[in-house]
Amino acid sequence: MGCSSCSTGKDGQPRGCKNNGTCGSDGCNKLTVFDWLSNMSLPNGQKPFDCVEVRFKNSRKEFFRNTENLTLSIGDVVATEASPGHDVGIVTLVGELVKVQMKKKGTDPEDPAMPKVYRKASQKDIDIWQGVRDREAAVQKRSRELAIALGLEMKISDVEFQGDGSKATFYYTAEGRVDFRQLIKDMARAFNIRIEMRQIGYRQEASRLGGIGSCGRELCCSTWLTDFRSVNTASARYQQLSLNPQKLAGQCGKLKCCLNYELDAYLDALKEFPKQDVKLETEKGLAVCQKIDIFKGLMWYAYEGDWAKWHMLSVDQVNTIIDKNKAGEPVAGLEDFALDPAEDTKKDFENVVGQDSLTRFDRPKNRRKNTKRSKGRPPKGGGKPQQKGNAPKKAAPAGKKSDGKGKGKGNANRKPNKRRNPRNA
Repeated sequence: MGCSSCSTGKDGQPRGCKNNGTCGSDGCNKLTVFDWLSNMSLPNGQKPFDCVEVRFKNSRKEFFRNTENLTLSIGDVVATEASPGHDVGIVTLVGELVKVQMKKKGTDPEDPAMPKVYRKASQKDIDIWQGVRDREAAVQKRSRELAIALGLEMKISDVEFQGDGSKATFYYTAEGRVDFRQLIKDMARAFNIRIEMRQIGYRQEASRLGGIGSCGRELCCSTWLTDFRSVNTASARYQQLSLNPQKLAGQCGKLKCCLNYELDAYLDALKEFPKQDVKLETEKGLAVCQKIDIFKGLMWYAYEGDWAKWHMLSVDQVNTIIDKNKAGEPVAGLEDFALDPAEDTKKDFENVVGQDSLTRFDRPKNRRKNTKRSKGRPPKGGGKPQQKGNAPKKAAPAGKKSDGKGKGKGNANRKPNKRRNPRNA
């Protein structure tokens, strides 16, 4: 994670801006907007739009008016108007696209009460801003301790300091209303700053903190999703998903937003299907729907009382049987319409690059047993086994007679070899 200006370090964190992905050039920013009009010049006589979009911590963005006609570009650090004092942020969008974003967010470009940009941030402003940002983790930990000491049922999930360090905003989540008047007094006494409490929802909390979803990618709400639409269990039912809350819930504890992504495609495919609660009347009895395959257009039915045996029918065949039932025509049985479940022999994956099989560890290994030769067993080349302790003596060479002491006559003048005594060594 990181862009060209703050390259990634050894620990995976950007080493330039130290903002963990929210870098100065806005290349790896959350909810970033690509300025495709940056290389296009304005028509003659048209003044550039005097509002800019400024990003603060995480995904909080606000619009400010450039009353001083400063030459601003994406990535500039600016000092903006705040109440009280000033705040420090990074410019994320300039030009005509700001007008489009303001219309999308419901902000009036002609609003006279819109805050303004003071100046480009000086080195002193940036040092103060970075100093208070480094304090946020310790302040958050201490504020949680104060809330636990007061017995408040709330979770302080994030702390955001103002650029000049005069005010801090505490974002918290809670099930109901929380009386935090005493908490504000304790925190103001402990931190010596102005305190602002802001309650957010669980989805907004996940959007601010970010994370990795069960799909292996970053959360949609912290990367590109800008609005939170209501998600109910009917979306999972239409897609034939298991109603398991552990699998359907995201990191925020609510139903996943991605359940709505493909819902329209499933609803269009289900228009051709009959209702699943409609029973098929046959001479063998009533048949009840057990399972459907939306994209293959198949339905499985079973007779009442014989639930173990399922009959596979296509959607057209089911509609034909329903039409015959409405017309009063007799239907002998589902066997006349049932399809043969043909085995799918098509390979979905072919090993063309020589990759190892995923089931290679499931096959038993053919291990060769290292058997030792038993005593007295003849070697592979044949021959009689040799008995221990009865090894044959070597015959004396021709022309030399043995004297029985292991010495021949030809070696009579030879001095015997004296063995080295280890005690005398």
